[in-house]
Amino acid sequence: MTPSAEPHLPLARYRLHFRAGGEVRLPYFAGSTWRGALGHALKRLVCVTQLPRCAACALVHVCAHAYLFETPPPQNAEKMRKYPSVPHPFVLNPAVGVERVGLGESYVLDLTLIGHGNRHLPYLLHAFERAGLAGIGKGRTRMELEGAEREVRPGADTWQRVYEPGQPVELLPVDALPIPPSTGDRLRVELRTPLRLRREGRPVRPDTFRFSDLFSSLLRRVSMLTYFHADHPLETDFAGLTTAARAVPLLDSQLTWRSWNRFSSRQKTEVAMDGLLGTIELPTERIAPFWPYLWLGQFVHAGAGTSMGQGRLQRIPS
Repeated sequence: MTPSAEPHLPLARYRLHFRAGGEVRLPYFAGSTWRGALGHALKRLVCVTQLPRCAACALVHVCAHAYLFETPPPQNAEKMRKYPSVPHPFVLNPAVGVERVGLGESYVLDLTLIGHGNRHLPYLLHAFERAGLAGIGKGRTRMELEGAEREVRPGADTWQRVYEPGQPVELLPVDALPIPPSTGDRLRVELRTPLRLRREGRPVRPDTFRFSDLFSSLLRRVSMLTYFHADHPLETDFAGLTTAARAVPLLDSQLTWRSWNRFSSRQKTEVAMDGLLGTIELPTERIAPFWPYLWLGQFVHAGAGTSMGQGRLQRIPS
């Protein structure tokens, strides 16, 4: 791997189209529902040992399910060696607030695959098909996968068909995302799903939020994603950037605290997923060193629970 002083992160966004076979009932933030259904379907699809836990499996470092959902650090890793898992190479983006899908209605689910995670697209699409047929949401209603598209360039909102049921998946090259220049006097960022951050072991709340809280999370996440899932790990002045971020003021902050829980089938209990929602405004002339990370944050998210769609950032044009 060749280190890079700037974030060099290949990723691709996919859009999956489903058709409801009955009335589907989903939570307001449906990422955890889809992640659970996908994980169970993928494990049933690819697991050959049938062990209850991946950590003890001899195939843990070559299995698609283990790589995507357990994501243990590689045996030769120099970072996060003492952690059981590292950041996952995917992000689910279901529509926010769509709690009911009627019989015969369409439903769109977006999926971001990061770096080497794109190699597993065929497995994931097949697992999504299986998950939909097994049933989604409260009542386990059948949802049929009708096809998938890939965004021509992340953020362009132009899509190309890459999968039709019964046909091979078209795997396209995935390149590092070009970072466009920031424009306007102000940058407005909306937190679309709960952003869960901590500072010195305590949750960051609306009245204590600083830009540096968000940036530190993005810097750490992008660094780990480039190290574990790409060919050009980020090597930059981490301490200098973190210190400089503390001096960036908020021009405006309209944040609220959203409380909600999800049920963890693994832990057999409710898990708190509280976090920040709302908008912040930043001075464009002060964020030049941080802009590449904010841009990437639209696709990789920040904070906790990113693989299930938490911490979604959306840049709002001035």
